[in-house]
Amino acid sequence: MGRRDVSVRVGVIGAGIMGADHVRTVQRSVIGATVTMIADLDAGRASAAANLAPGAATTSDPAEVIGSHEVDAVVIASHDSTHADLAVAAVRSGKPVMCEKPLAPTSPECARVVRAEDQALAAERRAPLVSVGFMRRFDPGYQEMRAAVAAGACGVPLMVHCFARGVRSVAGSTSEFGVTNSAVHEFDVVPWLLGQPVVSASWHSPRISAMPAGFQDPQLMLLHTAGGVLVTVEILLNARYGYDIRCEVIGDRGSVALSHGGHIVIDSERTRARSYPPDWRLRFADAYRLELQEWVDAIHDGRASALASARDGLAAGIIADAVITSMRQGGRTVPVPPCSESLVG
Repeated sequence: MGRRDVSVRVGVIGAGIMGADHVRTVQRSVIGATVTMIADLDAGRASAAANLAPGAATTSDPAEVIGSHEVDAVVIASHDSTHADLAVAAVRSGKPVMCEKPLAPTSPECARVVRAEDQALAAERRAPLVSVGFMRRFDPGYQEMRAAVAAGACGVPLMVHCFARGVRSVAGSTSEFGVTNSAVHEFDVVPWLLGQPVVSASWHSPRISAMPAGFQDPQLMLLHTAGGVLVTVEILLNARYGYDIRCEVIGDRGSVALSHGGHIVIDSERTRARSYPPDWRLRFADAYRLELQEWVDAIHDGRASALASARDGLAAGIIADAVITSMRQGGRTVPVPPCSESLVG
């Protein structure tokens, strides 16, 4: 599709918080695209999301979105467990797909998506079809941080500290979910920041807290990269005080760190207070907009997007698998194999 005066007709699968936000962003903030169809098992949620995109059709069957002649490209924002099957179906239909992270909850599922895309590209010369929604790559702060590290602002990187804290976990959360749905962001952004793959991982925890019951919160993961950088990843789904994302790269000549993610500072009564966003949508609103615009621009241009690729999604999934293996084996250090090994078979 080479013309900007012809909108990419986008179908969105999943109309929960994330899917509805993508509908809103595509419809209101992305040039060259319009949402034409929305699918969700909950008809009420699909209808509510359709209010954000006048004229969009709704369905409870994701296959209708993928097969529709009124849909040129697909956004997958449904439950993590559905991602692999839907991404493979979109690839086999020849439609570009932007799959929210994770590409899939396990690396074998991720590898299946990569293989399906490879087969589609081998059969027909065209741009890659799968992009993965690791939106931090488009966050202005993370981009500035990456450029500073590459320019040697902190010298040679030695350590990276990451933490992600949310207000409250979603219903049904597990320790494994904290890894595959939350920590997976760090598993993507650290190799992207450093230009080095992760080669080993381990999982650690403090004593079980009183809240919440049923899973470990917080969790700490230690990663080692091919260049000898030590990475700490802390995940706390029930921080309660706000949504808080931080990252710092420590080098042999200094450090580069993201600034506070809040939006205002209040000085009053001899006290300074900083606000925190309630969730990821406000903190990363610019990143989501820039990510979706790049995805649409790439479709118009018939080129690979600058989003994370299916192989990047697989690489993050392999790290997550290693961390969960460590979790189940008492915290021992687990090797992280390269993507090529996971694609065999």
